Amino acid sequence: MLRNIQFLSTMLLVFFYSTINSQDYSHICADGKIRSYQKAEMLGKINYPGDPNIDVTYYKLDIVVKTTAPNVSGVTTVKAKSLVDGLNSFNLDLYSSMNVSKVTAKNNVATFSHSNEILSINLNNALDAGEEIDVDIYYSGNPGSSGFGSFEVSSHNGVPAIWTLSEPYGASDWFPCKDTPADKADSADVWVTVASDMYAVSNGNLIDIIDNGNNTKTFKWKSRYPIAQYLISMAITNYAIYENYFVYNQGLDTMTLFHYNYPEKLNNQRRTDLNRTVDMLELFSDLFGLYPFINEKYGHAEFGWGGGMEHQTVSSMGAFYSGIVAHELAHQWFGDKITCKDWRHIWLNEGFATYLEGVYIEHSSGMTAYQSFIQSKMSIAANAIGSIYVQNISSVSQIFSSSRSYAKGSVVLHMLRGILGTETFYDVLYEYANDPELAYGVAETEDFQRIAERVSGLDLDYFFQDWIYGENYPRYTITWSSSQIGDNDYQVKILVNQQTNSNPKFFTMPLQFSIRTSTSDTLVTLFNNEQKQEFIVNLNSPPFNIIFDPENWIMKTATVVVGVEDDFSLPQKFSLSQNYPNPFNPVTKIKYSIPVGANQVILLRIYDILGNEVETLVNDVKAPGNYEVEFDASKFSSGIYFYKLQSGGFTETRKLAFIK
Repeated sequence: MLRNIQFLSTMLLVFFYSTINSQDYSHICADGKIRSYQKAEMLGKINYPGDPNIDVTYYKLDIVVKTTAPNVSGVTTVKAKSLVDGLNSFNLDLYSSMNVSKVTAKNNVATFSHSNEILSINLNNALDAGEEIDVDIYYSGNPGSSGFGSFEVSSHNGVPAIWTLSEPYGASDWFPCKDTPADKADSADVWVTVASDMYAVSNGNLIDIIDNGNNTKTFKWKSRYPIAQYLISMAITNYAIYENYFVYNQGLDTMTLFHYNYPEKLNNQRRTDLNRTVDMLELFSDLFGLYPFINEKYGHAEFGWGGGMEHQTVSSMGAFYSGIVAHELAHQWFGDKITCKDWRHIWLNEGFATYLEGVYIEHSSGMTAYQSFIQSKMSIAANAIGSIYVQNISSVSQIFSSSRSYAKGSVVLHMLRGILGTETFYDVLYEYANDPELAYGVAETEDFQRIAERVSGLDLDYFFQDWIYGENYPRYTITWSSSQIGDNDYQVKILVNQQTNSNPKFFTMPLQFSIRTSTSDTLVTLFNNEQKQEFIVNLNSPPFNIIFDPENWIMKTATVVVGVEDDFSLPQKFSLSQNYPNPFNPVTKIKYSIPVGANQVILLRIYDILGNEVETLVNDVKAPGNYEVEFDASKFSSGIYFYKLQSGGFTETRKLAFIK
């Protein structure tokens, strides 16, 4: 990959990123969702976008939930407004195997039909636009499980566990609804009756627990914030509850966090993992405004799926490491408070939540850890096929593509931060999260673009058109040369050439170059809006190297070529020499070379015979040149060790022997 004076900068996964964030959560989450949904995709169960003639304002579920058939029975109340004059019937979405026994409209029996996943209800009187619909649907049956486990009866440690996960089309598997994220209800109640030894968790505040005197209890949950149908949830088992507290704004805003755990899993490590939520709440509230559901709660409900789901005010969790906790909490702002209006814009949910994993890593572990996170996302995003904008929403594998909706969506935000600068970027996210037209509502990409342009004062259409609606990423060839044009005047010519892409033909982006001289480094930003474009930069000292995109703000490949006018004595390729002396006791020296054009992190690490890392000698971006480092093994045992040099696509390993 490296030849003569050429250097390939690719988006490669940082191998030891897992030591920072435990797992690549978004990749695991997306793949798990896709696998779980294949059954639904084969059945063609796509009812989106629901009845366009009604606007749902309220759901109330008053249901009995059991582990035996029928699993669900009871009544769901749906309130809505007519959006047209003369409305005499409307449709809700409901799994065909659910048995509807009766429908009443304002206490009068209404006629209905139920087939092909559609519940059609006839109104006794035609309604004008703006008039309210109020219906009670009495039903029972065994819900479908066509979502990511839209309704699952499972167990843990020999104890029954029932849980729901309705995204994107699974809500109608277990209750009648308008199954589209575009139509949020203004509020919701979920009343769940279960066996008395069970605990039922749902959204919002728990307002009552009623002992029914027949070995059952009814849990009454109330949500008074707008909520999308797919975010309404239940999780039922013998939960052990762990509480901690969020105190913000000098104590003016406080909230209890409720964490519902499988009792056998609630140990000190779990408490430590859950306690991080408070730090995350503080960080995200500082950046994006106060936690959106401060008058209700936040917490987690453990469930039987390997990933997590951002159910409003209570995320359902199958794991509790920091990446997944940050991801699901981030959704409370981006996904729950503001929900994508259309699954085609799912990146506004998943790309944002994935990026906020990186924001928390930067906060807790520093910029180097953040850069490693971004490198890993760029590597995954390089595999994306098609645009971030999802063209086929009947395919859940398209909606929840880990490389596209999650990884590339997060990389788009990283690149936007590079264009706007960190302060303006966070101003944009704050204004987006708190925009009066969008807050507690729904959004499309154009809404986010509009706010980004208003806050920054920039025309960003090129950016959103190329990166959201376009495909792939730019592949640059950078050729540069320098010449002396006066006593202390020098000129650098930089030629940028992009390979032809399908859509767009080429990418328009501001490009950063670090021009290195013997006296200083000069950072310049050049706006590249042609497929082949030449730039000239004037300096007052001779340049010896340029580094393209030194802070890795752009997802790309790049080959940097030095023009023939320059004569460099600097290394033109990576090299790693045999240590000397070898064998050694206790100090040995290792030489390595960094070529012209390299701008990745250089890693030089020592490993024992079992492959365990025992010491890091170099972890930094290095200028081109020849280097020598010492390895002092006095604290180690005699034996065979290995040292490895890594940078981008280059890896070389050599063996050394320590003898006391």
